[in-house]
Amino acid sequence: MAYDKFEILKSTAVPLPIENVDTDQIIPARFLKATERKGFGDNLFRDWRYNNDDSPKEDFVLNNPKYSGKILVGGKNFGSGSSREHAAWAVYDYGFRCVISSFFADIFKGNCLNIGVLPVQVSAGFADKIFAAIEADPNTEIEVNLPEQKVILPSGESESFDINGYKKGNMLNGFDDIDYLTSMKEEIKAFEAKSPL
Repeated sequence: MAYDKFEILKSTAVPLPIENVDTDQIIPARFLKATERKGFGDNLFRDWRYNNDDSPKEDFVLNNPKYSGKILVGGKNFGSGSSREHAAWAVYDYGFRCVISSFFADIFKGNCLNIGVLPVQVSAGFADKIFAAIEADPNTEIEVNLPEQKVILPSGESESFDINGYKKGNMLNGFDDIDYLTSMKEEIKAFEAKSPL
């Protein structure tokens, strides 16, 4: 299995209400040398998290102990810029399983879906309500229900989100594209046996 199955995630969230966060801010280019998905979480938002002497910047949200969880709530146009897969890898490796935003760059969104991070696009108004709920109480738990395609606040207010059916099936099963093909091994063999040479 490529990654953990994603069904219903109920978690506190980390707010990052900054618009136009690009992939170089998510994972700076100097950290792209590795080809495996491991270790990138240490450098997620590296230049925002750390000073030049590697000391943590106290005013950055990931260094604030009152915020934690498996959901990252970003501002509009999250993941813009270059198409580096490493940005999604860094988000996953840090421990986030879902990113919520009012708009995603398409390539970043696709890269997330390929590795088990669910990108959930909500309306700008609902995103504001999520930010407000977290600001009022950092222990607020947000529910992301993939089978029903809904984000649910503790107040009961919810909003639906869209996802490609194929990608949804893969997320529910913890499959990447190769896992999906492997899962169809018997069907492929049966088709091959019926096909003329």
